Amino acid sequence: MQPIVLGIETSCDETAIGIVRGRTLLANVIASSVDEHARFGGVVPEIASRAHLEAILPSIERAVADAQISLKDIDAIAVTAGPGLVGALLVGVASASGLAQGLGRPLYGVNHLAAHVSVDYLTHEKPTAPTIALLVSGGHSSLLQVDDITGSITKLGATMDDAAGEAFDKIARLLALGFPGGPAIDREAVGGSATAIDFPRGLTTSQDWETRPYEFSFSGLKTAVARYIENTPAFIRADVAASFQESIVDVLLLKALAACKSTGIDSLVIAGGVAANSRLRAVAAERCAKAGIELRIPAAGLCTDNGAMVAALGSLMLSAGRPATHGAFDADSSLKVEQVSL
Repeated sequence: MQPIVLGIETSCDETAIGIVRGRTLLANVIASSVDEHARFGGVVPEIASRAHLEAILPSIERAVADAQISLKDIDAIAVTAGPGLVGALLVGVASASGLAQGLGRPLYGVNHLAAHVSVDYLTHEKPTAPTIALLVSGGHSSLLQVDDITGSITKLGATMDDAAGEAFDKIARLLALGFPGGPAIDREAVGGSATAIDFPRGLTTSQDWETRPYEFSFSGLKTAVARYIENTPAFIRADVAASFQESIVDVLLLKALAACKSTGIDSLVIAGGVAANSRLRAVAAERCAKAGIELRIPAAGLCTDNGAMVAALGSLMLSAGRPATHGAFDADSSLKVEQVSL
């Protein structure tokens, strides 16, 4: 019988509980506080923490009911230990610790970024190792070489300023499209031209390719869009959205495919909230097919923060015989991606 693992994710504004049996998803409950942050144009840490406190126990109860199991059927518990908002993380870590102690089950404090990649485990039979992983979200834009998702991840590069998702939020605010910005720009761009405006591609000069081939920078793009809007009173919002989106998608995939080529790894996993972007998914499929790269992108519902990804990583850790996290531990808001678990 395959182990049943419950995963708890509270790194930002989603209180998420997932339950898996091996690689089968039994429950995926998400209580989002995004509406409470919308009027501020971004996530407010204190509001997020309080929302987690209110939602955590009802979410666990609902997930157990959805999975049609009881708490005593759970073989292990996994929780996001970092990175993320420290107050939000502490709600999840404290809840998971108490639950594990009460049930007498092993507890795995796992890395949020590695969990995003491991969700692929729930949708594909073939293991993903080795693979290049492009992780793009509101707080992270990273290129990783994943040799073993339970213990061997190498960071090839990351953003030097804004993450891709953060850039989407900021430009959506300039375009009065609301929060969160990613889905709003994706929708608006459908009616626009991706080639209408030639926005810059950050860190793609010949010198950049020599010195920092896998780093990202979107602050210059954000400034260019802001100046265009300011200097073009009659701008077409859909064209701005589509051209801005195209610049981000182009850079992300240029760097990701370059990493595949230089390492000789013919597999690419794209994960994180921005992986739900329709243009990124379409262009990635086209370019990977042309380059002979196997592309894997989770279903849109598993791209944003969720408990299923944490449960999936916990299940992999348990099956691989990785040691559980012993004793009390603190959340680590800046946990490095190379550290898969505590």
